[in-house]
Amino acid sequence: MRGGNIKTEYQKKDKQTRKFLKIVKAALKEDIGRGDITTEAVVSKEDRALGVIFAKEEGVLCGVDIAQMVFEQLDDTVDFQKQLDDGSALSPGVTIAIIIGKASTCLKGERTALNFLQHLSGIATLTRQFTEGAKGSIKFLDTRKTIPGLRIMEKYAVRVGGGFNHRFGLYDMVMIKDNHIQIAGSITEAVNRVRKSRPKAFIEVEVKTHEELREAIALKINRVMLDNMTRNQIIQAVDQTRTTEDSIEIEISGSIKLDNIEQYVDCGADFVSIGALTHSAKALDIALKMKLLAPKST
Repeated sequence: MRGGNIKTEYQKKDKQTRKFLKIVKAALKEDIGRGDITTEAVVSKEDRALGVIFAKEEGVLCGVDIAQMVFEQLDDTVDFQKQLDDGSALSPGVTIAIIIGKASTCLKGERTALNFLQHLSGIATLTRQFTEGAKGSIKFLDTRKTIPGLRIMEKYAVRVGGGFNHRFGLYDMVMIKDNHIQIAGSITEAVNRVRKSRPKAFIEVEVKTHEELREAIALKINRVMLDNMTRNQIIQAVDQTRTTEDSIEIEISGSIKLDNIEQYVDCGADFVSIGALTHSAKALDIALKMKLLAPKST
């Protein structure tokens, strides 16, 4: 792993980068464990390699700095030459990065780096497809439907793709859903309990019917989420909300896909939240090819 000077360098970076680094370290420990027994047996410590990371299909790049972090954690002498930044459009064959260093470093970091790149680029790509389909008429939000331990990276990938982040966790925003309402007894009782406990909290309430919507609007909450409503129901709900309490934000959710997004973008809502951005994004096909370099002359 990298030495003390490099560690100090990362500590100076922003909070997000430090959290990324923690995940990278855990991923490397998971993959390498007690050692890469194949590489240690096959590859000489003196062998040096040139590696090229490249795309094999169209998409949006995300995670290149994280990939660099992977290799640099293994060896602070590796030369990671980034050719593209996150958010760049990818096409088959385009070079994302070039790596020059010990062959063992390239081999040990290969799978971990590609796992991050492929997964995050897949999320950014899917998010971009949704945003392009909506043509800027509505904001796309992610959800908490993320892989445990990777949420900060996955939500970053959504932003790279042009989307926006919903609450990060249970602690940073009040969202009253159907089970909360069931347990509290009503939307009114649930909202009143929140306001008694946290008077200044931003409150979002999930509603499934126009009756529930009327109850939520009367409470002057901050945002309402229209869950699994049809296009016509959404249009009616938006009109009902705007004419009664125009300051309430409107979010729609449920059964919204790439092939039907055009039906919803002009309904008048402010946001659409889509769990599929993180839980169903297909990994983008990205590869790393290496070749042995001639030994350095002495």
